[in-house]
Amino acid sequence: MATAQVCVLFIVICTTLAEDVELKHKPVRLFTEEELKRYDGSKDGQPIYMAVKGVVFDVTKGKEFYGKDAPYNALVGKDSTRAVAKMSLDPADLTSDTSGLTEEQLTSLESIFEGTYKAKYPIVGYTASRILNEDGSPNENFRPEDQPHFHIKDEF
Repeated sequence: MATAQVCVLFIVICTTLAEDVELKHKPVRLFTEEELKRYDGSKDGQPIYMAVKGVVFDVTKGKEFYGKDAPYNALVGKDSTRAVAKMSLDPADLTSDTSGLTEEQLTSLESIFEGTYKAKYPIVGYTASRILNEDGSPNENFRPEDQPHFHIKDEF
């Protein structure tokens, strides 16, 4: 009888650990702008994604901030790097373009990227613009192994 209980306990623990591992180690993906737009919080039951510095985060658990009609919904479904740096919701700032930002804004961007997004939200992928040059050729400076949450076994 005790052996059966130990076996059941072992199976329960293994199943729980397997579920944790599955949730924490989802493969990362490459997102085009069009694909990222689909995760803008407008559809119930669908994840909410936003990109900062070309890294795509699943911000679904912050639905009260990023979901449909939420205060920061304008930031999701796109790379909003400039808006995060400037702490702006101006439609002109909802872009990945960082040209012309001040040193203070760039410092703020790095702080928010590290302290808020990377600390709170799972990374689910990268934008094509982070990996590819504007002409579609590979960005030679992109090193997958230097990217947050990247594992060699992951596939884009």
